[in-house]
Amino acid sequence: MIKGAFDGLTVLDFTQGIAGPHASMLLALHGADVIKVEPHEGDWGRALGDIRGEHCAHSIAFNRGKRSIALDLKSADGIAVVKKLAAKADVVMESFRPGVIQRLGFGYEDIRRINPKVVYCSVSGFGQTGPYSKRPTVDGLIQAFSGMMVMNRMPDGTPWRQGMIAVDVTTGLYTFQALSTAIMRQFRFGEGCFIDSSLMRAAAAFQGAKLMEWVFSNGAPPVLYMPAGSYKTKNGYIMVSAMRPHHFKLLFELIGRDDVANDPELQSHDARIKNAPKIIKALNETMPTKTTEEWISILQPKDVFCERVNNYQDYLDHPHVNESGAIDWIEQEGVGRLPVANIAGLPRAAEHAPQQHAPHIGEDSRDILGELGYGAADIDAMLARGGVKGMKQSAKAAE
Repeated sequence: MIKGAFDGLTVLDFTQGIAGPHASMLLALHGADVIKVEPHEGDWGRALGDIRGEHCAHSIAFNRGKRSIALDLKSADGIAVVKKLAAKADVVMESFRPGVIQRLGFGYEDIRRINPKVVYCSVSGFGQTGPYSKRPTVDGLIQAFSGMMVMNRMPDGTPWRQGMIAVDVTTGLYTFQALSTAIMRQFRFGEGCFIDSSLMRAAAAFQGAKLMEWVFSNGAPPVLYMPAGSYKTKNGYIMVSAMRPHHFKLLFELIGRDDVANDPELQSHDARIKNAPKIIKALNETMPTKTTEEWISILQPKDVFCERVNNYQDYLDHPHVNESGAIDWIEQEGVGRLPVANIAGLPRAAEHAPQQHAPHIGEDSRDILGELGYGAADIDAMLARGGVKGMKQSAKAAE
């Protein structure tokens, strides 16, 4: 097994939800020892959608490879444990609303006094400064705020939210990128730093080209090319994309619509965008006459861009997905067998199964306390006082 780039690195992770946990999980999958600090009731990201015991799909998907300790951050024991963990951490992450972590006594300046080289990352909705900094928000609200919903509007003009937590996941990726470069700087120059990561900034970065395009086009960004969309077939839907001029002509010749292929009003890029309703009407009339598979067999051999519109089960069952190793299956205790997407640059999940485990609340509390130098009697006393919660007190014990 190849050593992870962050083997030997310790990450103290207070983040909850999706964005921060996604970033810290990527550090864990690259070898870091990520210690997830949770409240006694657990990270609120454990309760999104269908819940099985202490987990939902999101809490497993974004917390694999970590260890969990459950602490009351206002208790004497919780405070003492955090200070010991922070003193030896290479990275500290948090996602409280701005100002909260400082009131708890674990802000960047607090930690830097005991650990000058720490890389400290705060993940929030709107960032640490500005009039909206303390405003509560979630993924969908940032989609609304950032303009994403307008760019993703329905045919009738209604702004539409992405059907998945696109901003949270993207924020996790940008945060991981920021942490990776900060860790390199820490390694090379012995310098720590503070990183202000936010859903708002990540949404803007993700839509960077669209923001430029908005200015380019004076607030009326055009369609990139036409046609590009999904159309109903006899047995489902097909996605068709005619990016180049010759793709457009070839597409309509192959589907038997020479009238559209040779229409003088559709012979330039601008003309096709201007007359998009005519193109869409022709495809809506013609594509339902054959199955998706029949259209693909006609179009793909001629290099016309098209693809079957799959659901997730179609994707998981697809022979190319399986033969290319895009997905592995893992066993999560108390939940069962689940698919994991293999990430470029990492070992396959099936080859490193222990690293794919998502911890239960406080599953590793005793081990982590022991590593900090607490004896068995001390640990028992801390558990009894309630400042620390261990696995025996969690829902996992009842499974």
